[in-house]
Amino acid sequence: MIFLFSIGFLEIELLDIIDILLVTVLLYQLYKLLTGSVALKIFLGLLSVYLLYLVVRAAGMELLSIILGQFMGVGVLAAIILFQPEIRRFLLLIGKTTSLNHDRFWGFPWRREQSEKLSLTPFIEAAKSLAGKNTGALIVFAKSSELKYYAESGDLIDAVISKRLLMSIFNKHSPLHDGAVIISGNRIKAARCILPVSENQEIPASMGLRHRAAIGLTEITDSIVLVVSEETGQIALVRNGEAYRNLSSADLRVKLNQFLFDTDQKPAAAVSEKSVSAA
Repeated sequence: MIFLFSIGFLEIELLDIIDILLVTVLLYQLYKLLTGSVALKIFLGLLSVYLLYLVVRAAGMELLSIILGQFMGVGVLAAIILFQPEIRRFLLLIGKTTSLNHDRFWGFPWRREQSEKLSLTPFIEAAKSLAGKNTGALIVFAKSSELKYYAESGDLIDAVISKRLLMSIFNKHSPLHDGAVIISGNRIKAARCILPVSENQEIPASMGLRHRAAIGLTEITDSIVLVVSEETGQIALVRNGEAYRNLSSADLRVKLNQFLFDTDQKPAAAVSEKSVSAA
């Protein structure tokens, strides 16, 4: 143990400082995770009951202490049940941010080479055509994860990417148009896929269910989602819970290159507006 200083009878060591910092970071991440959701109010309610239990027990109120003690005894199990979506999202967030998931850490050159072969032209042309007809679309670009769980929620296709196929899938009379298309391994892996909807209450009301689903998926994965609004015909791109709206074709190409291939190209038109953060 490395002794640093003392406050009265308390001896502060280096390990104590590290412990406090780690707890602070954990509580901050927990706050960020729960902010803007109903779970934050539930968490504050449980915390209030626990503080009341400590006060009642310290005051020696035996009957109320027994009742609250029984409640706190099953508190961990109740918290797991109540916060199941948030716990799952937190674990997914940890898995997303760890460097073990990135190809750059492992240095698989053949996988990077494969990802760079993805042609963006079919997506840009399809998005432009769909936007002109006010036809909604939701296209997910998988990165480190193949999104197998979400792909299996729809219809597996495993088809070659083309503009005409994308147009056919999102045609309003197509049985596959309601849902998301997942792009993985330079192929259309699945269509009509169900995505998790974000619970962030700070998302503007002008964003519909497609935008909320895109934000929800990018909050827990490193995927990139292309959204075409059925109401306005605007094109948006979503990454890390942040939506870039009202993109032109040139801006869309620049953003896709930047987000998918880590290029730093300058946009040909004005930079699109970053409309929302789901932090």
